[in-house]
Amino acid sequence: MSRRKKDPLRALTSEERAVLEQISRSYNEPASHVARSKAILAVADGQDYDEAARTAGRKSGDAVSHLVSRFNKEGIAALEPGHGGGKRATYATVEKERILREVRRSPDPEQDGTAVWSLSTLQRVLRQAADGLPRVSTCTIWLVLREAGWRWQQDRTWCETGQVKRKRKEGVVEVQDPDAAPKKS
Repeated sequence: MSRRKKDPLRALTSEERAVLEQISRSYNEPASHVARSKAILAVADGQDYDEAARTAGRKSGDAVSHLVSRFNKEGIAALEPGHGGGKRATYATVEKERILREVRRSPDPEQDGTAVWSLSTLQRVLRQAADGLPRVSTCTIWLVLREAGWRWQQDRTWCETGQVKRKRKEGVVEVQDPDAAPKKS
């Protein structure tokens, strides 16, 4: 016999039940969503946590207990997996845009001490700037640049993928490849 539940499942609304039933029968949803929706529906139908875990194809009734608590707070959003462990992302989109804004700026040899950006010079400039990132690492800069489509070129510079400078009769022109996004992935 199981212990008294500290946080029993709240009553499901008809919309929540319909969504959970649809997800539990889906072949297109991720398997984790299907299993979680089956477990919540089993608890709503009166099964205890261990039985609900077995119904969902899981082993742990404690995991179902945590899922029920999360479902009571978040609703259907509890089907999405949470943070899977490891260090959480330190930099959000604002900080990433700050890194990209800096790399798009041409370096000034007088001010920045370089004519082309390297990861270490970008790191130094970002750490010293008034609106900069005092603890940014070269690994973080590299990841942000790669995610944004920038690649390290043979001429020892960073270049945005899909943008190329070509010599024409009129002078140097920047050409953009319309198929760059499909090529990146």
